[in-house]
Parts: sequence; C-alpha cells; structure tokens
Amino acid sequence: MQAFEYASPTTLKEALSLLGERWGEVDVLAGGTDLLSLMKDYVHTPKRVVNIKGIAELGGIRRTPAGLRIGATVTLDELLASPVVRTEYPSLWTAADGVRSPQIRNMGTVGGDLCQRPRCWYFRLGYGLLAQKDGTSLVVNGENKYHAIFGGGPAYFVSASSLGPALVALGAKVRLASASGARELSVEEFFVIPKSDAEREIALRPNEILTEILVPPATGVRNATYEVRHKEALDWPLATASVTLRMKGATVESARVVMGHVAPIPWVAREAERLLAGKTITEEVAEQAGKAAVAGARPLSQNGYKVRLAQVAVKRALLAAARGKA
Repeated sequence: MQAFEYASPTTLKEALSLLGERWGEVDVLAGGTDLLSLMKDYVHTPKRVVNIKGIAELGGIRRTPAGLRIGATVTLDELLASPVVRTEYPSLWTAADGVRSPQIRNMGTVGGDLCQRPRCWYFRLGYGLLAQKDGTSLVVNGENKYHAIFGGGPAYFVSASSLGPALVALGAKVRLASASGARELSVEEFFVIPKSDAEREIALRPNEILTEILVPPATGVRNATYEVRHKEALDWPLATASVTLRMKGATVESARVVMGHVAPIPWVAREAERLLAGKTITEEVAEQAGKAAVAGARPLSQNGYKVRLAQVAVKRALLAAARGKA
C-alpha cells in the first residue's frame, strides 16, 4: 500500500482536527476490516490515517430518554452481547448475527458497517462508484448477478451495510461531528445514491466523523430481519428485509419495510407499507406485501432471481415480526 501518516488521538476534538476538507486526503480507521483492504488494493490512497479506536467517548451502548445510544466504535460482538438489543431490537440483533466471521464481528464496528464502501467488483478494481469505462456502464452489459434491482442507475452497486436496513426501519438517526459542530441525520438520509464518481454513497463529509447511532424506544413496536443467503459461511446476503410494525391490538397501525442488498441504499418499500396499514398480518397479507415491495424492481440481465428472493424476505420478516420473533 502507499505510505501514509498515522495518528492515534485519544479525544474526539483531537481526531476532528486531523481530518481533511477533501475526500482522499484522510481516512478514519476504526475496525479496519474494510479500509485496510481498500488501501492494499490502492482504491484508497490516503495521506493520513486517523485511528479512532482509542477514543472512549465513541464507545458504549446505553439507554437514554430518547432511546438507545450506540457508540460508533461498538463492535458487532458487543452489539450481539447486549441483552437490550437482543430482546427489544431483534431486527438489529439478527442483522449483526448475519455477519458470520468471528474475526469481523470482533473487529468490525457499527459505524464502520454504515460507512463501508461498496463491495462491487468493478469499484474494487478501480472503475469508480458508477463502474464506467469511456462513459459506458460496465455493469449493465457485464457481470451483474449481485447488483441492484432498484434505483435505475447510473449507480448499480448494492449497499454493503448489514445494519442499515434494520436501522432505517427502526427510524434510527446518526450523529456526525466536525470541528465546527455536530448534526443529526436519519439513517435513511445518511445513505445516498451517487450520480457521479465525485460523490459518495453516504452523506458523511470529509471533515466529519460518525460518532453515534440513536435508535428510538422499541415500546409498542415489533421488528424483525430476514436474510436470504447463498451460504451460511462468511458472505453478504443476496437479499434481506427488515420490518418494524407499530400495532394496535392485532392490527398494523403503521409499518416500515426496508430491503437490503437490492439497491445502492437500503430500499424503503413504500407500497408495501401502505398496503399493510390497517391490516392483520396473515400469510396472505404478508405475501401481498412482498409482491408490493418488489413491484418496481428493474432487474439487470443476470439478477432477475433477486426479485423473488426480496419478495420472500419481506414476507418472512413480516411473519416473524407479527409472531414477535426475530
């Protein structure tokens, strides 16, 4: 990899002072499970790497009046070990449990999961976020069996975040800090579809650090995640669905349905959400919601199979949430 300056601050203020104003100058290191690979492949060539693992204020899981506060450097193992996450936020716990590598669960962080770069092989080979050569998409007429079925381009990668769909469905927010202050965004707003290679797939700015995730209280809601994967060993799912149901007795008062690994962002299935309002979750209703969720899918030449997988994931996540199971 290219030589770089290394800094290991112990306070957030110090870390923020070490960041740059343009992408490519400085990279933030947390677990390193993604960044080190990017640097070894020369996809990222930062002049400085800022290690934030020693900043105590970025860790920890605790209840607050506003819900659950999860520090950005909390590892996936720590998330899985939390009884609050397991019992009250099973959709989030299941999503973390889907990361099958013990090594990645031990080192990978919640903030890193949200900020990781796309796993698209064209991007990793240096063709940029839009995966174009001479202005033409390499994805559309190339190897696209793991690419997006929603979004319509020009970006066709799928968001690699395991936790993103569950956090969007739960209505979570992220807090982003810079030397000039802090701001909050919903996790849904945090993920963006880039229109050019000069953009990023997240709303984080080069001079900011994601410091924490804020998840609303789970009182009165049921939530679940369902993944469809090729194998149980370390791999990314082919399609996932995370749902959150606010119930009034046996009836759905409101629903959030979010699909993962089918678009450049966690994809909100608004038609399915509207269909579920006022309904009781039955096998038939869940099937209808699954069909509604994928009605707008536009598969590429090799990934039409994802439409059915996403439909099934939505159906099974809804049935699990209705039963109160993850």
